[in-house]
Amino acid sequence: MKSSLTAVLTALLYSLSLPAMAAADPNKVLHLSFEAADDGFDAMRTNSAYSNWVSDAIFEGLVTYDYLARPAKLVPNTIEAMPAISDDGKTLTFRLKKGIYFSPDPAFKGQRRELQSSDYAYTFKRLVDPNNRSVQASILEGKIVGLDELIAAAKKTGKFDYDKAIAGLETPDPYTLILRMKAQHPGLIYYLAKPLGGAVAREVVEHYGEAVNQHPVGTGAYMLKQYVPRSKIILEANPEYRGFVWDFQGTGTDWDKQIIKDMKGKQMPQVGRVEIAIIEEEQSRWLAFDSGQLDFEMLVPAASVKLLDQGKLKPEFAAKGLRLYRTVDPGVTRTFFNFQDTTVGGYSKDKIALRRAIALSFNHQEEIDQVWFGQAIKAQSMVPPDVAGHDTSYRNSNAYDPKLANKLLDKFGYKRGEDGFRTMPDGSPLKLRIHSAPRPRTMPAWKSGSVHSTR
Repeated sequence: MKSSLTAVLTALLYSLSLPAMAAADPNKVLHLSFEAADDGFDAMRTNSAYSNWVSDAIFEGLVTYDYLARPAKLVPNTIEAMPAISDDGKTLTFRLKKGIYFSPDPAFKGQRRELQSSDYAYTFKRLVDPNNRSVQASILEGKIVGLDELIAAAKKTGKFDYDKAIAGLETPDPYTLILRMKAQHPGLIYYLAKPLGGAVAREVVEHYGEAVNQHPVGTGAYMLKQYVPRSKIILEANPEYRGFVWDFQGTGTDWDKQIIKDMKGKQMPQVGRVEIAIIEEEQSRWLAFDSGQLDFEMLVPAASVKLLDQGKLKPEFAAKGLRLYRTVDPGVTRTFFNFQDTTVGGYSKDKIALRRAIALSFNHQEEIDQVWFGQAIKAQSMVPPDVAGHDTSYRNSNAYDPKLANKLLDKFGYKRGEDGFRTMPDGSPLKLRIHSAPRPRTMPAWKSGSVHSTR
């Protein structure tokens, strides 16, 4: 496993060194690129990172993240304070802030539309409506009191009853949402911070129908101005957004200190327009950045050889106005064994030994150096750095040890043939099948490192 080195995209909006002025200046335009196309902005229908990045700027969940906190922690977003917890952790009561409005849209017929607790109840019901076939439905299925009965009824009748009240999603007034769970689910609230937990207005869904994924309307800082699928996404500041004063605390790192120095006390958002181009070719993205067409770009590992010297930006590039941000990405790249495979699957001692030998013979550092050009670190556990539960002192027992790997194979009957290759204990050839994505380097959607221009 590996954790790639990358920059947090959201942090860019906080880190630009700009003079204090009115929020959302339309003359401040941020130019970005995506390496692959999104698949629309209806959060219940997608799990695409690119769709989520855009949706996160448009929709607002009850809670969000303090992005400078390490490990990351949840903070109130559209609610006055973190939810009150009762009933042995099974009931959460959320109190919404008043005066939060959706961005202007024809679906509201010229009226200002205030966010209400019923919008979240509708959003959660919509997520599990069988007719929507949401890829995210399992997040709520089996957890909320009364919700499974609604789902079962919808499967029988073909129609989901959005107006039916259930005990698990109670809205006693426009600003109170009571969430009752069948059992404790401490992790559920973290899902509510994702775009799928962002409030969707029923009028918008009914107005646009199946095309709602191209007409996202939320209460967030930005609204969709123009959308050309697989080509261009343009966001503009939401004139109804309430804004906030930048006051994150950080953890004392040099990067955090610089961001705090640049941004503390400023009214957010600062940027009035965000233009995103879909550029799939790695070289084309970098050329666009190098020529000044893009303001921010994930630093691909191959380009790090040209730009970096011992992890720092080379002087000639710093002189051009480029700035480098580095952090450990909160994710890992994993290799799995197929336990249904007749060669590597199973729990007999010889199969366990084979899998252990494969793990011991994989040189993570060589992959990091050669494939990732040094822009990654070896992951020691399934929990990456800066995520709650990460143990900085833990070290994975599968160190690179080819000698021990060979001893394991010898002991459990994987003999060497005359050709030097190992055989199965029954004497048949040992053949391993490896499946991976059809691209030069199988990796997450995010890149390793980032640079942005102050030109």
